[in-house]
Amino acid sequence: MDPLIETRNLRKTFDSIPAVKNLSIQVGKGEIYGLVGPDGAGKTTTIRLLCGVITPDHGDIWIAGHSMISNPDKAREQIGYLSQRYSLYEELTVLENIRFFAEVRGIPTTQWHSRAMKILEFVGLDEFSNRRSGILSGGMKQKLGLASALVHNPRVLLLDEPTGGVDPITRQDFWQLIIRLVTEEDVSVVVSTPYMDEAVRCTKVGFMQNGNLVVEDNPQVLRQRFNRRILELRGEPLNILRSMVLADEDVESVQAFGDKLHIRIREGKSQEIIPRIYRLDKSENVSINKIEVVRPSLEDVFIALLEE
Repeated sequence: MDPLIETRNLRKTFDSIPAVKNLSIQVGKGEIYGLVGPDGAGKTTTIRLLCGVITPDHGDIWIAGHSMISNPDKAREQIGYLSQRYSLYEELTVLENIRFFAEVRGIPTTQWHSRAMKILEFVGLDEFSNRRSGILSGGMKQKLGLASALVHNPRVLLLDEPTGGVDPITRQDFWQLIIRLVTEEDVSVVVSTPYMDEAVRCTKVGFMQNGNLVVEDNPQVLRQRFNRRILELRGEPLNILRSMVLADEDVESVQAFGDKLHIRIREGKSQEIIPRIYRLDKSENVSINKIEVVRPSLEDVFIALLEE
């Protein structure tokens, strides 16, 4: 089956600084592709290239079989786009915003209302159709942005950090909508996100660094790379424990995760190193409550990739 989204050797440079380097990805029907990486990695540039806001210096983009380079109008017809910032009209009501975007997309007057109400019901805003959008909460604004992006039945949805600045419950609700879209409508999604709990929901994750696609795979497969190489340590004080643990030759990295430490060790060393770390408890300066092998998180994986 042909992918709904495909890029081939994309390159984009700003003021002689490469923002995207030879990017090639494929996203099939009903898949969610997550772009993750630090600030400046090239995630937003990639999203903007995909939706045709900017043009690449080299390479091609195919959206549902249409080239964004040679046939941009046809390609854009297939796309729904939600940017980082709320970009709707705050003086208009929820329904008026939907109508505006429906008519811009060429949906006939006889069809836009029924389509708009169906979409508003899907995102949970049907009861607020006459409310002025400027007084909506942050989460409701994002849902309205999603509704506007979906009004023309796109086959591809491009989301640039769509849940930035909203509370965890709203993020959860928003992602439930995304998952429903890909399962019920066969929409393909590319989403950039700084949140690893969101990235783990994706079908495939691509980690970007300095414009390069460093690695891509299913989140579970990425986590398996570090099976039995992550130890979780609880004790105090953490700053002194961190320094003492880092001195061990079999320790590759130590990161603070809230009130605990995640220790990445060399492969096959867990049985040897745990007793050594426990012996640190004999020091008068530290106290170790618990240390155990834990399942790697995506944070562990991407910290390792950054360090490499």
